[in-house]
Amino acid sequence: MPIRFRIRWVPLCATLVVAAAGIALGQWQTRRAEEKLAIQHRIEARAKEAPLQALPPEGEADVAEFRHVLLEGEFIPQWTIYLENRPHEGAVGFHVLTAFKIAGSQRAVMVARGWAPRDATDRARVPQPPLAQGAMRIDGVLRRDAGHVLQLGQADAPRPGAILQNLDVAALAAASGLPLSAYVVEQRMPSPGVDDGLARDWPAPSLGIDRHRAYALQWYALAAMAIVFFLVTGFRRGCNDKS
Repeated sequence: MPIRFRIRWVPLCATLVVAAAGIALGQWQTRRAEEKLAIQHRIEARAKEAPLQALPPEGEADVAEFRHVLLEGEFIPQWTIYLENRPHEGAVGFHVLTAFKIAGSQRAVMVARGWAPRDATDRARVPQPPLAQGAMRIDGVLRRDAGHVLQLGQADAPRPGAILQNLDVAALAAASGLPLSAYVVEQRMPSPGVDDGLARDWPAPSLGIDRHRAYALQWYALAAMAIVFFLVTGFRRGCNDKS
């Protein structure tokens, strides 16, 4: 019996719709991956640029974030806060942030000094890593914010030594009376002369490039499967057709 292939219009239309949707969505995910890859390249390029010697104007995070920055000034120890739910190498803990008054300026900025583990027996107890006093230079990376986690319940009011889930710079500025910058500086190394024991291997931003590529592959596979299924079932119908 000769093998025949019959085109049935309803399956054909369904196949075309599924294949077109799969290809379009696959291309969209591919473009998103390429956009994220370009962002990653910009981040890497900024990290290699000469360090900034001062904070950039507010609102320039798009061009200044991830730049290396060197700032002179002094910490304001009483305005240290702790951001919880920040795991590190499988352990629970805090990101320790302290206000830093910039020399020769009215501005201050929150400096993420590093990560410290949480007391397993007393969750209300916060670490007290040593903090350098007086004028100094800090070495850090400029970030647009301190990162965000899922907020559970109503946010607590900022206060010295507060345990918070997220940093609200405007609320902290109002509570402290400090003219805080919207930026956050991630400190790259301990302050001079201080061994504070804080971890500073800050996580790289998660851009999801591999995830977009995986989604694109899934959509392309769906389009290919739809076409293959239509062809296979069409040949079977041709073989079994008695007319």
